[in-house]
Amino acid sequence: QVQLVESGGGLVQAGGSLRLSCAASGRTFSFSRYAMGWFRQAPGKEREFVAAISWPGGNTYYADSVKGRFTISRDNAKNTVYLQMNSLKPEDTAVYYCAARTDLRGRPDDSGGYGIWGQGTQVTVSS
Repeated sequence: QVQLVESGGGLVQAGGSLRLSCAASGRTFSFSRYAMGWFRQAPGKEREFVAAISWPGGNTYYADSVKGRFTISRDNAKNTVYLQMNSLKPEDTAVYYCAARTDLRGRPDDSGGYGIWGQGTQVTVSS
């Protein structure tokens, strides 16, 4: 059974930083062969794309709202994908989810292409 477990969320003041981690496990899950993404969902809003990274790790994609502030990276040896979040704003408050992309036909920002999801980690940015 494949499992994605996020960690690193918490409460931070505006302007601060957090680093989220997402560890993948599962006997048949070849982490290094999956493109990975981060999404977030704020209360009362739909889930939205944050960032994605290709399976070798050479290509990254970001939502305009986080470009220049967030960095996605991966360590295939540790089966882990990270999201470094700097210059956090109150509007970044949300539950953050990592996901493995199981359908490469769509765009990296299309949540429908991600078939494996973690349980989410809460990020709260106070003003």
